[in-house]
Amino acid sequence: MVVNVDRPPEVQSRRRFDVGGVLLDRPFRIRRLGHFGVNVDRIDEGIHFYSDLLGFMISDESNFGARLTDEQRAALGPNAGTTGYFTRYGTDHHAFVLFPRKVFRMFAPGEPERITINQITWQVGSLAEVVAGSQFFEESGVNVRRSGRDTPGSNWHTYPLDPDGHTNELYYGIEQVGWEGYSKPRPMYNRGFRERPSLPQMSEFDEVDEALKEGVDLESGFRPVETNPRTFDVDGILLARPFKIVRIGPVRIFVDDVQRSRAFYESTLGLTQTQTVTWNGHECAFLRVNTEHHSLALYPSAMRESLGLSPHTTLLSFGVQLANYRQLRDSIGFLREHGVQVRQLPPELSPGIDYSYLAIDPDGHAVQLYYYMQQAPQPIATLSAPGSEQLDAWPATVDARPDTFLGEPYLGPWG
Repeated sequence: MVVNVDRPPEVQSRRRFDVGGVLLDRPFRIRRLGHFGVNVDRIDEGIHFYSDLLGFMISDESNFGARLTDEQRAALGPNAGTTGYFTRYGTDHHAFVLFPRKVFRMFAPGEPERITINQITWQVGSLAEVVAGSQFFEESGVNVRRSGRDTPGSNWHTYPLDPDGHTNELYYGIEQVGWEGYSKPRPMYNRGFRERPSLPQMSEFDEVDEALKEGVDLESGFRPVETNPRTFDVDGILLARPFKIVRIGPVRIFVDDVQRSRAFYESTLGLTQTQTVTWNGHECAFLRVNTEHHSLALYPSAMRESLGLSPHTTLLSFGVQLANYRQLRDSIGFLREHGVQVRQLPPELSPGIDYSYLAIDPDGHAVQLYYYMQQAPQPIATLSAPGSEQLDAWPATVDARPDTFLGEPYLGPWG
């Protein structure tokens, strides 16, 4: 899992890439943290924690047992769970995944034992960016686990590894779940890919049209059922818990070498450092992909023991933003009443966030609940008016501005 991060940033960025007519230092631009996941041993307890208590809705299930050999199934034992769960809080097919750790250890036997993070997933703007990004990583010496298109979720993707072996994913076009709550039915999984796709590809609208012509029942997909009574008045809406998740992130991870990891995430993936913090002699780095103060935070592994966090994982915490401050306060008592351990870390380790706390899942992973994230201001400059040129005189490409492609991302596929 060697990653070429020793090459100076200026060498990696010397070539410029045409991304939708805008010249950038890499052939993609990350728009946001899209989804995240962990591999766990106590998956039934984990589903109770993340779904019943935190409110992530199950959007799909996948049984990975069929991918195991007879020897692997025997090694797992008769009662080992092999089902993974995709969950959402909004219209994206999944924002958080919970997968069986022992099974995924068999799929990636060379992965460090300490990595229980399934993936850190970044949304880019187009399928062309995913394909060009895959080529860019390979040319840069980055270990790419695989590329293609997975189902459930239908998102096109490529999986580069960071210097510590964490799986990152660049993706485009995740399936959107409509008001009726159904995910795609199994017969529509025929458009999955296990390799980097050729371009162009048919639109998702045409995929649906094709399924209808073949008689596929679009309402035969998975649909979650909320069994918990909806008795909490949450700012005028009756819900099963006194709060609502409205966003995910940031992801905060322990790494062996903060400078090396920062070089990867800045030079290779294109994140921007917002701030560094020194705590008890340890430097921590906070990086952003859009306007939020940070979407990713890097902490030296040497800090973990002093913070009293689980030694079995490189995850410091995974962030969950609630709708407002009142809901954040109400969530504390709700989780405590259901036996969840809650705790706080030194606030200086979470710059850009004022009030927050950690809820510990059954496997020992920490979830950071908060309601506010400071937005990183962009420089305000007086723009010239190149658009006043005659239409036929517009250039084929333009230089990127500091805030090009920032702001609210477009969700879902283009067609």
